[in-house]
Amino acid sequence: MTPDQRFTRWVRVALAAFALLFVYFLVADSFMPITPEARILRPVTRIAPEVSAPVSEVVVRDHQQVAKGDVLFRLKADPFEIAVADAELKVEQAEQENARLNAELAAARAALAASQATARERSGERQRAESLIGRQSISRQQYEQQVAAANTAEADVRAAEAQITSLEVQLGEEGDANLRLRQARNALEKARLDLARTEVRAFEAGQVTNLQLQPGDYVQAGQPVLALVSDTLDIVADFREKSLRHVRLGDEAKVILDALPGHIFEGRVTALDAGVREGQIGADGQLADIPTSDRWVRDAQRLRLHVALDEPLVVMPPSGARASVQLLPGEHPLAHPFAWLQVHLISWLHYVY
Repeated sequence: MTPDQRFTRWVRVALAAFALLFVYFLVADSFMPITPEARILRPVTRIAPEVSAPVSEVVVRDHQQVAKGDVLFRLKADPFEIAVADAELKVEQAEQENARLNAELAAARAALAASQATARERSGERQRAESLIGRQSISRQQYEQQVAAANTAEADVRAAEAQITSLEVQLGEEGDANLRLRQARNALEKARLDLARTEVRAFEAGQVTNLQLQPGDYVQAGQPVLALVSDTLDIVADFREKSLRHVRLGDEAKVILDALPGHIFEGRVTALDAGVREGQIGADGQLADIPTSDRWVRDAQRLRLHVALDEPLVVMPPSGARASVQLLPGEHPLAHPFAWLQVHLISWLHYVY
């Protein structure tokens, strides 16, 4: 075989291999897509106090593992203890005020009873005066005095009734439903809650990271001062959108961690994001900003999906660790063996790069 013939043969072999690989990549991108654009994300909780005060004690240290409910740091509690004592005094004051109003209400009701008795007596005297003046047994002046006394007694009754109404309004409902007492108790509960908030606790299990807080630092309510990396995992993978047309929730996935080459972890597709930032238009009052490009072939849009492992990892990787994800959508008979070969090849290559 001449050199030209050997060259021609190798060219044909290369073209055939290229055509075979081209067809393979087209099929693989649809029925067994794989991406190296995946990350391990662990939710990061930004811990912020709910009250403002100086830090009295930092209980944890940097990189410490904590459980849910563990105390992370404490704030100076003196002002909040004073606030609790003041709220307790206000509750006592409200109880005393209610007792005073109850006493005044009892006195007003007794005064009403006396006024009603006087009014009944004056009314009887007026009726007798009316019968006597008809027989001219008393003078007109005496009669008018009896009428005035009866009217005064009735006015005293109405005044006593108004006083009772005023006191009942001031007192409000009795017992635990009393408005004044409820307001004082609510203030006490808030003061106790603020006092409890001087101990800042972990909302979930995780690892303290980048701790810079020191005793004596003044912290503001709602201002994050500490980061807590959760012990839960979320694997996010970015695929070209055409690679996901056969993917459904619950499809099998295989995950390769860059930090653990040669290991393949089983998982499932749990969610597909509804969009990306480029698909969101802000209502800012501006005209549409249309991007321009002179490229013949534009970049493919990538969409994000989420994968959950079937078994928890023994060693928790750091948040942001890189990974590769192999999907196996559907039940195509040839996809699984080729996907097995593909994912194992990538896992072996992780020993090199």
